[in-house]
Amino acid sequence: MNNSYENSFLSKSIFTTQNIVLANIGWAVLALLYFLLFSAKVPGADGMESRAEWYVIGTNIFEAFAYLAAGILCLRNWLSPQIVSGRNVWLLIGLGMLSYFVGGIIFGYTEIVLKDEPDVSVGDIFFVLSYLLLGAGMILAVASRRINLEKWQWLIVLAIAAFGSMLAWWISMQQEKPTELLVAILNWFYVVSDVVLLIIATTLLLAFWGGRVSQSWRMIAAAAFSLYIADMWFKYAQGPNYQSGEILEVFWVFSGVLFGMGAVLEYDASLRRTRRTSGRKRA
Repeated sequence: MNNSYENSFLSKSIFTTQNIVLANIGWAVLALLYFLLFSAKVPGADGMESRAEWYVIGTNIFEAFAYLAAGILCLRNWLSPQIVSGRNVWLLIGLGMLSYFVGGIIFGYTEIVLKDEPDVSVGDIFFVLSYLLLGAGMILAVASRRINLEKWQWLIVLAIAAFGSMLAWWISMQQEKPTELLVAILNWFYVVSDVVLLIIATTLLLAFWGGRVSQSWRMIAAAAFSLYIADMWFKYAQGPNYQSGEILEVFWVFSGVLFGMGAVLEYDASLRRTRRTSGRKRA
């Protein structure tokens, strides 16, 4: 009996909102330091410069744990009946995070173990699924809230949409046009999805600004911006000499961390709101 109580108390004392947020921030800082300190290319036996294999493995670990943790934290929100923004919103975002996690594992296995870098792989199935789930979850969050933005706020949305679209189009034009239809379709799907998520994130950020759960959706918006930056860099850097592990790819880790932090902050805000409501009823 005492052991059960002590284990329950220890679990609750460890997995507090503050501790989870600090753990996420610590993971992001460690990832940034790892990318900054060890991303330099070194000459190999053949004279070609490349990054150490252990470094590439490390970048995959940082990214995988970020998205896995984010998926678990989002699904925790889905299981909570008190969640403010709607359980289905977090179910879709959580499944999107887990899909990205699986896609990253497959991509890393293909690159590191199989020593192959195909234009299309099984991992793309999960990446496509993650974008669809994330988009659906974020659209559902917008639909569940009455959007009443000021004119200047709509101008911000339009400006970011225009800038994001132009940058994505310019980067796409710099790349060699793929000869395979499936590769071309996937490339444009990722570009359009990034821009759409960017627009939705901006709208969410402005719509939830100053609300009860504004902090959580600021994190979600920042996560979408980070995903856009990493994806655009990846598309820009792709080529015959591309190697994983460039510094800007740390924004993939940031994206997973920020999605997780957004989930934690909303969970905490929802519990506080429930306690205040129940307190007023008792009074």
